[in-house]
Amino acid sequence: MGPQLNASGHVVGLIDLGTNSVRLFVVRINTNKSYTILNQNKIMVRLGEGEFLKQRLTREAMERTILVLSRFAEMARNLGAEEIYAVATSATRDAENRDVFLDRVKKEANIDLKIISGLEEARLIYLGVAGGMNMEGKTGLFVDIGGGSTELIVGNQVEHFHLDSLKLGCVRLSSMFFLPEEVGPVSPDRYALVQQYVRNASLRSVQRIRDFPVQLVVGSSGTLETLGEMTARQRSKKNRPSGEDERSERTMTFRQLDSLVKLLCSLPLEERKKVPGMAPERADIIIAGAAIIHTLMEDLNLEKISISSRSLRHGLLQDYLMRGTWGYLDPSSFSVREQSILQLGRTCGFNEEHSRHMGALCLNLFDSAKNAGLHAMGEDARELLYYGALLHDIGLFLSFSNHHAHSHYLISHAELLGFHDKEIAIIAALAYFHRKRPPKKKDPPFSALDTESRRMVFPLSMLLRMGESLDRGHRQAVKRATFVREKKTLLLQLETKEDPHLEIWALEEHQKYFLKTFGERFGIQVTSLSS
Repeated sequence: MGPQLNASGHVVGLIDLGTNSVRLFVVRINTNKSYTILNQNKIMVRLGEGEFLKQRLTREAMERTILVLSRFAEMARNLGAEEIYAVATSATRDAENRDVFLDRVKKEANIDLKIISGLEEARLIYLGVAGGMNMEGKTGLFVDIGGGSTELIVGNQVEHFHLDSLKLGCVRLSSMFFLPEEVGPVSPDRYALVQQYVRNASLRSVQRIRDFPVQLVVGSSGTLETLGEMTARQRSKKNRPSGEDERSERTMTFRQLDSLVKLLCSLPLEERKKVPGMAPERADIIIAGAAIIHTLMEDLNLEKISISSRSLRHGLLQDYLMRGTWGYLDPSSFSVREQSILQLGRTCGFNEEHSRHMGALCLNLFDSAKNAGLHAMGEDARELLYYGALLHDIGLFLSFSNHHAHSHYLISHAELLGFHDKEIAIIAALAYFHRKRPPKKKDPPFSALDTESRRMVFPLSMLLRMGESLDRGHRQAVKRATFVREKKTLLLQLETKEDPHLEIWALEEHQKYFLKTFGERFGIQVTSLSS
């Protein structure tokens, strides 16, 4: 994300597409480092309805979701949005036909919808919820119950210690345990089955959370807000003592939830809709959602949970501000993306000195090639090239043979925090094509990319391969590499501290591919720094 502020600020539309609802934030980022929310909207679309048994989005669900996305995009652009940043979560990432859906969203709504992993979803929820409260130095457990997944996070005001995403959501479990025509009361046995499923699916995460000194519990999402509102209405019937803090209505105890669950299960659907505080459109999925938090509170021995109105969409805004050029944070003090990349590299035992040096050389090549008119790619491409350089060799963790393919696999399946699916695919493709032959349409790591990503990977992989050649001997013989133009000749100037004959030999092997990529050849000019 590299747009710049003009005198009137920068307007962006942020869209969070969940399993159950679509949420829109239209925000103007002001020149004084503040921001103004111009509009926010939420519409229930039930994208995941009917999906989880066959792992496919239904035609009807896609139709109504695309209609809402189109209207949201139009609304944002009418308010002056220069950019729409949209992410999709559980329902989209789990669907076998997600590519069909993404293509339709692009064509019909003119939105480049990006899929984020479950762990990235958890991180954004943490940013959004923790960023809107004063935790007073405490460690908290954050619970967000969505339509397709439940995210569990442990952290304090400044950092998270545990992230997890479970395939437990109110829409998902409703489709698994209740038929559409089952509109009567829910028996204790049926409810117990749902709870047992939740208990089994959350067992490992619950065990890990028990190791943390959790001092407060915070819940977010429409499901928890609805449950919290219903328990508050139930309390109001019982003569709340005068002067009791109104904020207590935003807290739900386990005992209150347990009582509410018994009430909801005893009612048929139509009566459930009439319970004070119930959002009628949630009545058919509320019992599944209640079973999730009911079970988690029971297994973790939690006495109460505070309900926050903040959620992933606030984290999306926070993340956008942090990653932009708005001056909200010093970039050197915060980089979730680079931390995530280094964590993966170090886990795989990569040669960090070589990878960082190669990354610096690749940035030299990228910047000077742009100045020489070889490409017009922006900061996003530059950053992904650097990360591709850092991780290009992690496949050596498995074996040298085909280590480029191993690198591709490890990156593709790592759930890197701070990245969406297309960015991860680009980094993985760059790692794959850092050696052997250049990208071809028949290569799966290349053909699986969308057109825009392929256009980026083709020239970036050339620069990455050259960066690898510039440190062929892993001895940092070449300290800097810069493209310059002298009259009509393109030169690659090398500043060296040792004889770079091995690196020059390796560079010459790239002339044919370089010509195909950038339309011209390059000469090599060496300047020794040791003289």
